[in-house]
Amino acid sequence: MTWREVIGRYRGSMLGLAWSFFTPVLMLAVYTFVFSVVFKARWGIGGEESKTQFAVVLFVGMIVHGLFAEVLNRAPGLVLSNVNYVKKVVFPLEILPFITMGAALFHTLISIGVLLLAFILFNGFLYWTVIFLPLVLLPLIILTLGLAWFLASLGVYLRDVGQTIGIITMIMMFLSPVFYPISAIPESIQPIIMANPLTFIIEQARDVVIWGRLPNVWGLILYTLIASSVAWLGYIWFQKTRRGFADVL
Repeated sequence: MTWREVIGRYRGSMLGLAWSFFTPVLMLAVYTFVFSVVFKARWGIGGEESKTQFAVVLFVGMIVHGLFAEVLNRAPGLVLSNVNYVKKVVFPLEILPFITMGAALFHTLISIGVLLLAFILFNGFLYWTVIFLPLVLLPLIILTLGLAWFLASLGVYLRDVGQTIGIITMIMMFLSPVFYPISAIPESIQPIIMANPLTFIIEQARDVVIWGRLPNVWGLILYTLIASSVAWLGYIWFQKTRRGFADVL
């Protein structure tokens, strides 16, 4: 079902799955031009900062946010778009968020491949710490699944959730260090930025990919424990509320 989800997105197009590669390449090219040429933005890392370096750092944040937003934006409509499965008692509705997550991870892996290729082309090397990137993304995946179970259930009873979550994910993008470093934020506002669940993961992803630093293991462990609790609660909520899906639909 995950593979069908991926293929279905490009069915009928001439390039097919090739779009999953060209899209992040075009995004990276646009980010490089807009932010480093038009806005002349810099990350403030000191020394001679190239235009392409800013784009690569920015792209890491976009990849993390994209994974999170793609799953949550689709979560409220998961049950609504699969009404025929609701009528089948034996079908495990709780796997629907896994299917969406699998499709999102497929596109995320393609984007990461483009990111690493661009980093090698721009710098001529790749930090060995990049092997920790799956470890960094794992807590976010767990948290996103938990939230997806909540939203998939709420989307059945409250149709406005589908409209609201898109606005929330967009706000979270601008309230996380995707387009700017945390150091550029006034200290009085930094706690708000740090409370964003995307902030820690974005910073850790940049550490292991861009800066060649080891991840914050204890921070990831704490994040994983919190994310696991959210996922557990989300799963229980989904299982408790699914009994009324057929009546509402």
